[in-house]
This record gives sequence, C-alpha cells and structure tokens, in this order.
Amino acid sequence: MSLAASAKPLARERLSSENFLKALQQAELGTKEAAPVSGDYSFVEPKTTSKSLEMRILDPVHDPDWDHVVALHRDAGCFHTSAWAKVLHQTYNHQPFYLQFSRGRRLAALIPLMEVRSLFTGRRGVCLPFSDACEPLIFDPEAVGLVRDRLIRFAQERRWKHLEIRGGKSFQLAPSSATKFYGHTLDLRSGAEELSTRFTSPVRRAIRKAERSDVSAVVVRNRAAIDAFYRLHVQTRRRHGLPPQSTSFFLNIYEHIIRPGLGFVVLAQRGSRSLAAAIFFCFGKNALYKYGASDKRFQELRANNLVMWQGIQFLARNGAGKLHFGRTACENDGLRRFKLSWGTEEETIGYFRVDPSGRQCLVPAHHDSGFHKRIFGSLPLVFNRLAGSLIYPHLD
Repeated sequence: MSLAASAKPLARERLSSENFLKALQQAELGTKEAAPVSGDYSFVEPKTTSKSLEMRILDPVHDPDWDHVVALHRDAGCFHTSAWAKVLHQTYNHQPFYLQFSRGRRLAALIPLMEVRSLFTGRRGVCLPFSDACEPLIFDPEAVGLVRDRLIRFAQERRWKHLEIRGGKSFQLAPSSATKFYGHTLDLRSGAEELSTRFTSPVRRAIRKAERSDVSAVVVRNRAAIDAFYRLHVQTRRRHGLPPQSTSFFLNIYEHIIRPGLGFVVLAQRGSRSLAAAIFFCFGKNALYKYGASDKRFQELRANNLVMWQGIQFLARNGAGKLHFGRTACENDGLRRFKLSWGTEEETIGYFRVDPSGRQCLVPAHHDSGFHKRIFGSLPLVFNRLAGSLIYPHLD
C-alpha cells in the first residue's frame, strides 16, 4: 500500500475527531444548571491624537501589575484578571497574550487573549476560553479602529486560523457576530430586601419551600466545598449529556479565585447531604454566577433557588453592584425563563470571529447530532470524567 493510500483512513479518522469535538463544543454553549495602579496612566479618556498606538504584551501569570491596570475600568470582571489567566494556563497550558494599548502615557485598551493550540481544532486566539463574556476594556473609544487593526496584525503574526472576541458592546471585531447568546444581569445596589420583591412569585415560593424543608444554604471558601460541588457537577453534566471539566480545573479555580477571595461556593444541604451548589466569581463591583449543579433526586426541595438567593444576599451585603448570570443559548428557553424570573435585565451577547485577514466574519459550523449526548448521558461517571480530561484541552 502506498503512503498516500495508507494516509486516507488516518485523515478520515482525524476529520471524524474534529467533527466530534466541534459538536461537543456546540452542545457545551449555554449549558448551565438552572436553578490600584501606578501613576503611569490617566483614567481620563483622551481624544485621539496623531500619537502612534503602542502595544505591549503582558503575561498576567507572572506580572502582578496586570490586575492593577484592569481595576481602572468599571466593567472589569473576574475573567479579565490574572487569577482566571492562571486557571486557564495551569489547567490547559494555553499561552497568554494580554495586550495593553496606549497612546503616550494614556491607556487606550486592554485585551486579554489566550492562544489555544490543538492538533484537532487548530491554533487560534480567543478572548477568553471558557469565559461567558470577556469584553475588551476600552479606555479611548476614538482609538478603537487603530486597536482593531493592530490586533488583526498580531493575529496574522501568530498565524492563528481565527481570532474570537466574546462580547462586543464597545469593541466589535466584525460587522456581525458569529454566535449570539442571552445574558442576564441583576442590579444589586438596592439591597437584598428590595431585590426579593422583584422576583417572580414561583421563585419566592421555591425559596420558602426549601426553607420549610429544612434545607440550609451557606457560603463557603474551603477545599471541601469544591469537592462537594464537583461531585454534584459530574452528575449534572451527565444529565446534560456532556463530560465534566477535569478535577484540576476546579482545583485551580479554588487555588487562584476562591481561596484569595475572588469567588465563593454556595452549598445547600439537608442534614449531611449536599443537594445543590454554585460557584460565584467577583472582582470589584462585578460578580458572576459561573457554575451550578444539583442532585436531581431532590429537585422538588428547590435547593437551587435557595443557593441562588443565598449568593445574591451575600453579594449585596458585601458591596457588589451587579450579578451576571452567565450566558444562555438562545434556544434554551427553560434556562432563560429561570434567569428572567429573578428580575434580571436581558441583553444579547455576541461572539465575533474573523479570519487572519480580519475581513471575513466566520460562523462556526453546527455538528450537533445529539450522538455525543447519548454517549455521555449513559457512560459511568468515571469514564465521563476521563473523557472530559481528554477533550477539554482542545475546546475553548
């Protein structure tokens, strides 16, 4: 057999693997359990002048100054921080390219990027992997065009097959988005008591039912809480027909986000049994409901609602200004209704993806046949966990 002939089955096998990974990533979208800086830069947004745009590449994994600069922007969240960069880098070895644009001594923009490399899914730049939305932080709106052009040149220099920005309210990489999601935000500034009056009646009834059923919800920041969450997370992912993220991913979240105080776990228990749990991130005034999980056998006790209510109260008491409920796939009506029932404000989150030229907007191909859901929905938990540790390094 010739070398060319022997290569054909291998090529078909690799193509099949690529399609499988793409299908899994498509199914991954929107699935979530329902229920001080140096004096070098000015915070004043300057007008664009003839000064040339300077771009610096920073490594937040080793450079603690990144967070000080990020904190200057009111829209900065935990995804923008060095803590999340460390989680992604240490779990998947993605290479960080965090870009700082300036004109003279004035900031123009901050754009965190990770280079994702895979034999199956290619090499690309993403802002940022496994992040619901990570809007570039723009300080000088009039410099957006210059920043975009320089960003495209950087993508060409890195030879990425595409560049993706998740969120585009102030920085649109392309004329139209490649994918859209719903986002839901709750304004926490009025306080917990006022907030509860905005919840729909089913939400308030669910909270009361959980409390009458002797379910308690507590905020915790210890390793045991992460272990309890992960046991529920593995079960929840199988119900969705998806493998879970690896244990190391959540241990890195504990090490870099929860333990330093940038996040917490809310755990609902009845006696010694864990019924539901959620992980929240927070940075400055901005908080995020990132992961939720529960034991379906006790769904009628409405522990998920009590977990969310406890998280909202804790954030409101500790000065958070708003809580983002994460992204929701447009076709996931059930999750959308759940998030709206908490009195949230709905928006559309666009993911913008372009080819290296920056001229062509790319739309991800859909390969969701449901086959993978049947597989991961029936595999033993131990094999689902193994599959997750093998697959997620190729996804974003």
